[in-house]
Amino acid sequence: MTAGSGILLSGLPAGPGYLLGRSCRLELDRPRLMGVLNVTPDSFSDGGCFLAVEAALAQARRMAAQGADLIDVGGESTRPGAPPVSEQEELDRVLPVVEALRRDIDIPISLDTTKSAVAAAAVAAGAEFVNDVSGLTFDPAMAATVASSGAGLFVMHTRGRPAEMQADTRYVDLVGEVRESLRRSVAAAVAAGVAPERIAVDPGVGFGKDVPGNLELLRRLSDFSELGRPILLGTSRKSFIGRVLGQEDPLARQAGTLATVALGVAAGARLFRVHDVGPAREAALMAWAVCRGAEWNT
Repeated sequence: MTAGSGILLSGLPAGPGYLLGRSCRLELDRPRLMGVLNVTPDSFSDGGCFLAVEAALAQARRMAAQGADLIDVGGESTRPGAPPVSEQEELDRVLPVVEALRRDIDIPISLDTTKSAVAAAAVAAGAEFVNDVSGLTFDPAMAATVASSGAGLFVMHTRGRPAEMQADTRYVDLVGEVRESLRRSVAAAVAAGVAPERIAVDPGVGFGKDVPGNLELLRRLSDFSELGRPILLGTSRKSFIGRVLGQEDPLARQAGTLATVALGVAAGARLFRVHDVGPAREAALMAWAVCRGAEWNT
C-alpha cells in the first residue's frame, strides 16, 4: 500500500500516511513509538528520575536504542491533581534537555507543554513537534505560536486542568463529545495556519475520564479515524490499567499497557506514547503483522 492510498488492508482503518514536523517527515507506514521523557519531580511513575540533563540524555539514548521514533520531553506533570508549574520553571527544566538531545540524538523531539512561550522556545532549540494536552484550550496563543514556528502538533482532549480534571467524568456521549472537541482543536490549528499534515489527534485516555470511559475510548478508538488525522494513543502505565489489573505500582502495569498498544494498532492508531519503548515496539509490530497478514513485512 502506498502512503495515503486509502486502501484498507486486513481490516486496518485507512488513514494519513505521514506526519510532518518542523523539518522532518514521520512516515506512518508502521506503528511509531514516542518515548516519554519526564524531566519533572512529580510525574506519576518516573517523577524525579530524569531531572538532571545527563540522566535525561542517558534515558533518551536508551529509548532510541530500543527503537523510539521520537522523544516527548515534558517539564510539567499532567497527572490528576498535579499543581501548576510557572513558565520560567518549565523553561528551566526542558530547554537544556531539548538542546542536549538535539546535539546527541538523531530522532525527532516533541515538547509536551500547554504554554505557548515554552513551545516557541523549545522549537527554537530544536523540537520538531508540540504536544498540547489541552488541545489548544489553555493558552489562546498556542495555535498561532505553533503555526509561526512550523512545528508539528499533537492535540489531545481533556476536560479541565490537571488539578480538577477528575472531579467530573460524566459525559452524555463520551466518544462523540471527545471527537467533536478534537475536531474543534484541529479546526483552530488550521485556522491559525498549521497545515493539516502537521496535526495528529489524541483522545486523552486518563484525562477527565473514569475507568469505564477509558475502556470505551479504547473499544471505540477507530471512531476517531473520522477526523482524518493520525491517532496518537497514550495509555502507558496509567491508573485505569492499575484499577483493572489490581496493580497499584505504575511500574507493574507493563503487561496491561502492551495489551492496549496491540488493541490500538488494530483500531488504527499509528503513534504510541510509552515509557517502556522496547516491549511496546514489539507488541505494536506483532499486532501490525497480525492485522496485515500476508503483507506484514511490506
